Amino acid sequence: MQCPLPPGLACLTREPASPSQGDNSKDKPSSVHDKNAPSMMPEPGRALAIACVLAAMVLVVLNTAIANVALPTIAGSLHVAPAMSVWIITAYQAALLMALLPCAALGESLGYRRVFTLGVMLFTGATLLCSLAPSLPWLIAARLIQGLGGAAVMALGIALLRSVVPSQLLGAAIGWNALAVALSSAAGPALGAVILSTTSWPWLFAVHLPLGAFVLLTTRALPDSQGTANRIDLLSVMLNAGAFATLIVAIELCIDRPAIAAALLAASGIQLAVLVKREMPKKAPLIPLDLLRSNSFSFSVLASVFCFAGQTAGMVALPFYLQHSLGQEALMAGLYMIPWPLTVALAAPFAGRLADQWSTAWLCFVGGLFLATGLGAAALWQLKGIPLLLVPFTMLCGLGFSLFNVANNRNMFLSAPLERSGAAGGMQGTARLLGQTAGAVIMTLLFTLSTAEAAPQIGLALGAVLTFLAALVSTLQSRRVA
Repeated sequence: MQCPLPPGLACLTREPASPSQGDNSKDKPSSVHDKNAPSMMPEPGRALAIACVLAAMVLVVLNTAIANVALPTIAGSLHVAPAMSVWIITAYQAALLMALLPCAALGESLGYRRVFTLGVMLFTGATLLCSLAPSLPWLIAARLIQGLGGAAVMALGIALLRSVVPSQLLGAAIGWNALAVALSSAAGPALGAVILSTTSWPWLFAVHLPLGAFVLLTTRALPDSQGTANRIDLLSVMLNAGAFATLIVAIELCIDRPAIAAALLAASGIQLAVLVKREMPKKAPLIPLDLLRSNSFSFSVLASVFCFAGQTAGMVALPFYLQHSLGQEALMAGLYMIPWPLTVALAAPFAGRLADQWSTAWLCFVGGLFLATGLGAAALWQLKGIPLLLVPFTMLCGLGFSLFNVANNRNMFLSAPLERSGAAGGMQGTARLLGQTAGAVIMTLLFTLSTAEAAPQIGLALGAVLTFLAALVSTLQSRRVA
């Protein structure tokens, strides 16, 4: 039975048309590894495989977005301090960072479908544990397990899409993946609010169980590629986990206990240096040093870090700007935030098609420039107490982020050989999380060193600078190594 898909997504299940004679984009990366193009699956199987990957992304992103809005309610229900409840989020983010690269390596060794399915099983089982949690330590432990499962989904999702669709349509597939992520991020807070207003907080997690069951059932449609059977270096995995774990804890302590934070940062750097030295001689290293030697790939990773740092700083600053400087209630501030993720979602399929037809380097530059312009205008424009004027700026941010992210991800994956798609996915997820963490740290420092009224506008301006840097770095992608 064929899985019904929207018309735009259904095009991914058909053979691509031959490229026109007039297509002379010299720096498009789509031809770099066309010799590694995947074998074509039958249309019904391909449609179900795409639906499986997108549903898994929705499962992971929606769960996270819902959990973020529930911290005050969970803290009150479990009788813990609000500051302690933040570890519900921190534990999940730490597990993601610790596990993304190992999950990517495991996927390449054992096969993408096997590790992806194991990740979905782990995530769904941990979701059940979250819904049954009687105490905060139980919930934090379950969130750690969720992060480990979510890392497998995030690291291998696009790698599986790449094995399902031809390279000529990878941009479109990434666009639909971005649409699923954006809609889940936008819908999460509203869905969480509805659940909390009608029932108890454990249902925030329990509502995801049917979707988890659906994803598990449809993983059989994914291509069952053979892994390389490379041995996983457990010491390298431990060094990777230790480096990111100490980094996360250092970030949490950087304001209250700077001396301890500095020591932890040094420990993180030492572990990372030892890990790089250990992995350097390997053909398929845990940290994809082989891929980072490519200018195209490394510039995509760096641009991603800058972009997500700037975007996160802007997203954190904006609600404070609306409430503290423009006098909006929390509900109205939330409504004014909606145009940004909604524009990301609406533009994602369009961005995917453009990325398949135009130079990804310059599409990233245009997207980064739009995002920087929107953030800069939000920071500097004299609103005169009229928050509605922010809407076109946030929509420009959403359009720019969508153009940049889809094109940059496409370039990143097509700069890597097909057999290293898992490593590319792990590095892409790591770059995103590092950027998001940096953006959050920037805003934490600004709120500490400045006033609540000034910090949001400074944060928006810094976000504009960072995303402009992402745009500039993206232009270097065209000087790629074939």
